[in-house]
Formats: sequence, structure tokens, C-alpha cells
Amino acid sequence: MTKTAWMETADLAAGRGALGIGLGVAAVAVLALLIGMFVLGSRRTGNSTTRRPRPEEQPRMPEEGPVREVRERREPDEVPRSDERLTPHELSGHGNTGSRAGASQERPRWDDGSSGSFGGGGPGSH
Repeated sequence: MTKTAWMETADLAAGRGALGIGLGVAAVAVLALLIGMFVLGSRRTGNSTTRRPRPEEQPRMPEEGPVREVRERREPDEVPRSDERLTPHELSGHGNTGSRAGASQERPRWDDGSSGSFGGGGPGSH
């Protein structure tokens, strides 16, 4: 028996159908595996051996009472003068700028007659 064109097309379609079914089964198997791993992982973390801290292990307020905010004006530490260029690791604090309490603790105020902002429309301090 000779194969006609439509028979060859039918054989090709049957092969593709089997491939499609195989891919579908593989996708369902991977999905089932992922769901199973998620369920197993959630059970494992739910049954963990970590316990809640006891009341004596809870954080306590300091004996002096609550810590309050401190407002002060700070001034940066001066960079040491030298003839050679200093790199950050040669500075004290390893390049982090230190600071100290400022000599004057008064808050800076705007000049009278000035709005205090650039282009604010005030007469300025001419």
C-alpha cells in the first residue's frame, strides 16, 4: 500500500499529539513537585524548635527612664594640615568625619527683613 499525502500528514500529527501529551504530563509532574516542596517547607518552619522569649528575656526600659532626644549644634573636626595629600584611611576615624559640640548652641536665625530663601522676594541685607 502506498502512502498518500494525507496519510503522511496524519502520521506527523499523531507524533505531535504524543509529544504534546508528554509535555503536558511533564508540566503537571513539575507543578506537583513544586507544590509538594512548598507544603513540606511550610510544615518544617511551622514545627521549628525556636521558642518565644520568656518575659525575663524581653527588652527592658533603662533604670534612668526613657532615652530622650538631644538637640545640639555640632561642628566638624578639622582636617589635619600637612604638605602631603592624606587618604581617607590616614585620617582619624578611617575617613568618617568626626564632630564635636559647637561653641555656640544657639539656633541660627534669618536676618530681619529677609525671607531666608534664595529668590524669596525679600529686600535682603544690602
